[in-house]
Amino acid sequence: MNVSDFARGTEKMVNPMEVGKVHFRQTQLRRLPVWIQRKLVKSGMKKMSRMGFIVEPYAFFLFYEISDPESVARHLPDGFVPARSRVFANGPEKFYGIVSIFRVHTSVFWGARAEFYAIAENSSTGLLSWVILDYASDTISYDFLNGLRSPDVSRAVVTTTCEGEFIAEMVSPARSRHDHARVLECVADLNKAKMEPLDPRLWIEGNTSIAYSRDVGGDDGSLFSLTFLPEEMKQALDVPLSAVSRARVDWFPEIFGDGGKLDMAACFPYAQHMLSDTPGHSTHYGSEEALRKAAEKVRF
Repeated sequence: MNVSDFARGTEKMVNPMEVGKVHFRQTQLRRLPVWIQRKLVKSGMKKMSRMGFIVEPYAFFLFYEISDPESVARHLPDGFVPARSRVFANGPEKFYGIVSIFRVHTSVFWGARAEFYAIAENSSTGLLSWVILDYASDTISYDFLNGLRSPDVSRAVVTTTCEGEFIAEMVSPARSRHDHARVLECVADLNKAKMEPLDPRLWIEGNTSIAYSRDVGGDDGSLFSLTFLPEEMKQALDVPLSAVSRARVDWFPEIFGDGGKLDMAACFPYAQHMLSDTPGHSTHYGSEEALRKAAEKVRF
């Protein structure tokens, strides 16, 4: 199994007509109590332990150095502690909060998405982990605490121009009367970026240990993994901060506001082809070698 074969296989798992049917069913099922939604999703995923997950080109990442890592500890699920990480292979290790902005097509949903993370270590496995604090999307989503979530962003912009500019604009309305609207904006000149090798612990190890925060996944974090060939996470564009002309993130001010400092930016100028564990399934890889062997054995 090489990179080309894996890419073809994951793409063939995504049927636009079937994805459309899932979107339609979600508009009906979301009216049910969350506990019923969980049962239906778990039952529906018994025969599909993994789904095709393709991140489209120009996924963009903003890295904020967290001044007080303990301020994010309360968001982490049981067994996770804030941890230092490095973005690029030769970069410094810091406590990071991360914003990723991307377009994705999968076996069950299709659209634009922004995710907000803290980097932590799983105390039981020792693996560096991406903990999803929250997310915003113009398409359907699912998490343990909220069940089947409808889009909370309309008319999302996540695109690039012919002049090499990355542009993202998302507005998420208040989710309750005690909440407030949130804005995400990012503009960057990719012409000034340079391809650099990534740190394997954050990008390869970390993507085999992904959890949700207490606010989204409950106390245990709903741990899951991505399965992919490590080449997918070997390099990315190092975007200098001087090329980022706009970066506004209205989520988690203790991380992305006054409590954090924009320290680095990165962009993947190619599609990334992966398999994602579905709800109720959790794969464990203890090493890059184990991940590679598993990806090479996949039969689509």
